[in-house]
Amino acid sequence: MTEVDERNARGFSRRALLGAFGAGALTVAGAGTATALVVGRAPSAHPASAQYPFHGAVQQGVTTPMQRSLHFAALDITTTTRDAVITMLQRWSAAAAAMTTGQPIGGTRTSTGGYDAPPDDSGEAMDLATSGLTITVGFGPTLFRDVAGHDRFGLAGQQPSCLHELPHFPGDQVDPLISSGDLCIQACADDPQVAVHAVRNLVRIAFGTATVRWTQAGFGASSSTSTEQPTPRNLFGFKDGTNNIMGGDQAALDDYVWVQPADEPQWMAGGTYLAVRKIRMILETWDRTSLREQEGVFGRTRSEGAPLSGGDEFTTVDLAATGRGTDPLVPADSHLAVAHPSSNNGVRILRRAYNYTAGSDRLGRIDAGLFFLAFVRDLDTQFIPMQMRLSRSDRMNEYVRYQSSAAFAIPSGLRGPDDWFGRALFEATA
Repeated sequence: MTEVDERNARGFSRRALLGAFGAGALTVAGAGTATALVVGRAPSAHPASAQYPFHGAVQQGVTTPMQRSLHFAALDITTTTRDAVITMLQRWSAAAAAMTTGQPIGGTRTSTGGYDAPPDDSGEAMDLATSGLTITVGFGPTLFRDVAGHDRFGLAGQQPSCLHELPHFPGDQVDPLISSGDLCIQACADDPQVAVHAVRNLVRIAFGTATVRWTQAGFGASSSTSTEQPTPRNLFGFKDGTNNIMGGDQAALDDYVWVQPADEPQWMAGGTYLAVRKIRMILETWDRTSLREQEGVFGRTRSEGAPLSGGDEFTTVDLAATGRGTDPLVPADSHLAVAHPSSNNGVRILRRAYNYTAGSDRLGRIDAGLFFLAFVRDLDTQFIPMQMRLSRSDRMNEYVRYQSSAAFAIPSGLRGPDDWFGRALFEATA
């Protein structure tokens, strides 16, 4: 370990220790809730100096092992100039490559514009470790056509057929102010300040070309994408995403996550599609619900995460198994039964969900829940039919409210320093 790595690791440990002491003085109410919940989780298994390759065939942050923290932003483009969008994406690419390797933007700790100009990098991550930072960028349907259907930047002819606004699902209470977007940035890291720094600096670069539409912070990963990670628990106290597609399962990734060369359009080969849903959990109601009902909602035991049909967490569920009567041991309207591939024509998705909290609302109720991110090969044949079934039949709907909704195309990875986000798309429409 280098001297810098040792110093960064010590700094990381001091922050965790100070955070732990701070958490003890906070109550689970008001603005203190987020801090208390963030530092209360077990430390990540990744070293503070962890780095993931930025350049490659696919974008990082999809199959990458889940980090502890998320900062997500959706942006709207304000310019009418195609060249300005390209320039911004090129600058984003260079900045993301620097930040994910722990380097300041611009390659120096000052300003390329001189001492009397603002620094290239905002600076709050200068002494922090990389913390496994990944940056993922996507394109929303309104990048291709505006809400009136007009071609904005000559891209309409290359809009994927499955990339459109998600439909209104039964029970949705979606707020348009925290939905949709022309672009998205997903920054994940084991240190929340590192993730926030990444989004903040890409937003700075976008000034004059794009503006933030909405953002969401997440903590305590509520999914796992690696067999080395234990299944985490959501804010209902249950293990979440037991049967998630793992980053090492290449066959499943090719079938259900990565767009293949034979798929259309060609520029999306090696990419994927992202469905975003902010799900508020009605925790006060849940906390007054019997254990029997809670386990019936999930179809799993609370303690071990085992299916109610028997076995341990990873035992294959038997949806036909019955007890003393004729009713199935796993209720037909439980989340496990409704979301199971056998109930959805074999469809699977890759979950990358995070818990979130925003303090308390005006009635004193905890504003918290799940920020759900799902990566799929095709939104129309995977996510939308599954979500429609869940919205209609899942017993969990009594305890949740869907508040935001968005869809994005995540293009393939950047092949080298000269590549940039979306290059294949813009070259296909040149």
